[in-house]
Amino acid sequence: MEKFSFFSLSLFLFVSSAAAAGNIQAVFTFGDSIFDAGNNHFNPNCSIQADFPPYGQSFFHHPTGRFTNGRTVTDFVSELLGIELQKPYLEVEQEIAKGNLDKLYPQNGINFASAGSGVLNDTNANFVSKSSNPFEAFFHFTKNELITITTQLQQFESLVKQNKIEKRTIERAFFFFESGSNDVFQYYFFSETDTDPKAYTEAMVEEAKRWLEQIYRLGARRISVFGLGPVGCVPARMLFTNASADACHEEMNQMAQRYNLGLERLVMGMAKQYPGLHVTYGATFDTVMMLRAQPQRFGYSNVSSACCGEGTLGGMGQCGVGEYTVCDKPDEFLFWDFFHPTEHTYSLLTKAFWGGDQKRIRPMNLKTLATTVY
Repeated sequence: MEKFSFFSLSLFLFVSSAAAAGNIQAVFTFGDSIFDAGNNHFNPNCSIQADFPPYGQSFFHHPTGRFTNGRTVTDFVSELLGIELQKPYLEVEQEIAKGNLDKLYPQNGINFASAGSGVLNDTNANFVSKSSNPFEAFFHFTKNELITITTQLQQFESLVKQNKIEKRTIERAFFFFESGSNDVFQYYFFSETDTDPKAYTEAMVEEAKRWLEQIYRLGARRISVFGLGPVGCVPARMLFTNASADACHEEMNQMAQRYNLGLERLVMGMAKQYPGLHVTYGATFDTVMMLRAQPQRFGYSNVSSACCGEGTLGGMGQCGVGEYTVCDKPDEFLFWDFFHPTEHTYSLLTKAFWGGDQKRIRPMNLKTLATTVY
């Protein structure tokens, strides 16, 4: 089978983006480290950071606070739309406070996502530990005042109610939501809850529903909700006792799939209930599993280990911390660090979500969502 090349992606993006550029002029992003563009860097009360080398080395050539070596799905979609990459909300706040920006907030959108946050507000919140475990230390080394999904929504709501974002901008914007992997990981790694997995995922879906309903009330009409990837396959699974380097953590994957199913049902139901709402569901889990199943086709030489990390599968310590190593060819790895994809993986996910069929995103892809006049 022919090997996927980045040139083919670039050509695809160039050809398919022209029609979308006029309809969508902004992207507002909410979620966790999969989407975080650097909010945590501007949050002095959070220890979950990626603002040090070698993060950002492949595209920006310096750390940006993104938990990868380059761009994320949100960045690639913004490039498709022909708009500038969105700044983190906290960076915008600081620039306005210093008088470097007009009182009207950036009209190309804002990134509210915060690494470590979950769809449940209690996930990883305000918990401090002195554990020597690398993953627990990553989340709870000193302090951890996360920007929860609820807070992210409140930040956006405040801007809307103060008329700091034009109504026209909201009407011509994408709204992206991705959250839940930290909830799943916490359930199996940190949590001492007696809640059974089914009830836990139902609570996650209920919180996602609250977010969707409120963002709709605030004017969002083109919303993309992205399901979780195979959380049980991340290199960080090696931090679990008796973890296997040859197999994913199936219980975590099952919880992720259960949540995804509830999320998709929610999305499809809301599309019928709310006038003017156009919402899509991105099937991240199945798309990533496809990449894992056909590595050579998509340019991978390794779909199990982190390009940057420490220990077995690079999953025993955070990239850039301690005795880590970095691979020579990040584009040949599915994972950048012990939890997050490489820029190459994000580019492939973008292709799937932008122009893919209903196996990848449904009921329509992002290109259709962007170009259709409603």
